[in-house]
Amino acid sequence: MAITIQLPTALRTFTDGLSEVSVEAATIDEALRQLTKNYADLKRHLFDDSDKLRSFVNVYLNDEDIRSQNGVGTALKQGDTVMLIPAIAGGR
Repeated sequence: MAITIQLPTALRTFTDGLSEVSVEAATIDEALRQLTKNYADLKRHLFDDSDKLRSFVNVYLNDEDIRSQNGVGTALKQGDTVMLIPAIAGGR
């Protein structure tokens, strides 16, 4: 099923400037794997050396944090929108 992944400005450099990418996937993990298969340079920004989603990458499914669902195992349905939002450190 086709879903849309929305990318923040900081990651668009790795997707030829695209703000949205469509992929076929049944879960968040499949969607992110397909995204990084299509845009290989993006992988190191999303996954660590253990091939786990980096802790500073926040993922939302239809405006809901996937951590409150089933994490990367969260199921997708046709027309869903996944948003990637890298955490930004702040401070003084």
